[in-house]
Order: sequence, then structure tokens, then C-alpha cells
Amino acid sequence: MNKKLAAALSGGAVLVLALSGCSDDEGDKVGDWAKTFCDQAKPQIQKRADAHQIIISTAADSKPAEIQAADSKAFQDIANADRALAKAVEAAGAPPVENGEKVQQDAIKELNATALAYEGLKKQVDALDPTNQQKFADGLQGVADGLTKIEKMDQNALSKLEEGELGQAMAKQPGCQKPTAAVPPKTSASPNSGSTADSGSTSDSDSDSDSDSDSGSSGSTKKPSAKPTKKSTAGKSEE
Repeated sequence: MNKKLAAALSGGAVLVLALSGCSDDEGDKVGDWAKTFCDQAKPQIQKRADAHQIIISTAADSKPAEIQAADSKAFQDIANADRALAKAVEAAGAPPVENGEKVQQDAIKELNATALAYEGLKKQVDALDPTNQQKFADGLQGVADGLTKIEKMDQNALSKLEEGELGQAMAKQPGCQKPTAAVPPKTSASPNSGSTADSGSTSDSDSDSDSDSDSGSSGSTKKPSAKPTKKSTAGKSEE
């Protein structure tokens, strides 16, 4: 089940990291703005990458309580990072491009809205009952549904900043480059430790192969958090 959650989270929600290609600077002011923002954004982008990895690398045979704790922490970390990114945009000032003030205000508004949405997911995860695997699976499915919508918000939050000469200037800054997650993969428990491992090995292959194929570059080959034992909750093809 949580394989779909991991796929939704890793499917491209990392902000400012898809920037590619460089061109000659078209003005020191634009480059200066990009450096100011990216220098402040770097630790937050790293925090987001680490949070993504927490979910993706949670062992496939983890217990529901472990999945709950990992996802809860990851959602809060992403929310905190998004709020800090909003402050970084504010501190950098309006970018020296056409409609720069509107671009800045829109980014701040959308980042804060995304942070609030992630905190809502954290509350949703915290409210799940890890002692009842079927109810936990049903609840986790709802979390994955919500995450799919928030991921789209994430994509849009800084899209205007990533356009044109401003985006090209940001792409040159080390602080806005794609980071390597610092969180080491969690070692899976022994397959003999319980029935959760058995169920993960059967249902992951037939219910979630679609998620693996589109889960992005943030570790889709890793085993994400386990889905609970019931197969019936993983019927949706796109989370």
C-alpha cells in the first residue's frame, strides 16, 4: 500500500530540482537574485530530499506503526521545508523580471499552502490505527489520494520562478541543484519475522508495479514502506 504513497511522493514533487540547461547570464541582477534565493533554499531542498527518502526506503516488511512514524515525520519535514522556502523567496525580494512582484507573491502563497496541506496529511497519518491492519491500509490509501493532489501543488509552487532567464540563472546555482538524499536506506527485517513480509512480497508485485514505473528518479528501485496484509486496499491503479 505504501508503495503507492512513496510513488506519489517521489514522482516529481521536489521543488527547483528539475532545472536543467544553462545559458549566458542576461544580467547580473537576475544572477544575483538566483544566488540569494538558492543559497537560502539549499538546506530546505536537502531536507525535502531526505524526507522523500524516509518514505521510499522504509522497509517493505515494516510494521504499520513504523510506517506511520516514518510518514508522519516526512510530511512534517516537507511542510517545514516549504515554509522555509517561502521565506527564502520573500527574503530574496521580487525577482528582476517582468511581473516579478507577482511571481514572488504567487510562489510564497503556493509554498505556504502546500506546507499546510502536508501538515494535513501528517494529521491524517497520525490518526490512523496501526493495530488494525485493514483499517490502517484503508486510511493509508486515503493519504495516498491526498498526496497525489498535493504533489501537483508542489509542482506549481515555484514554476514561474523556473521560467525564462530567471530559471536559467537558478539552474546554474549549486543551491538549486538536485541533492543526494542523506538518509541511508532502512534495512529490511527478516522475512521470517512475521506475516507482513509475506504479504508484501506477494501484493507488491501484482498491485503496485504501475507505481514503480512512474515513481521518478528519487529511488523507485527501493522498497518503500510496506502495505498491510490485506490486498483489497491496493486496487487503485494511480495514486
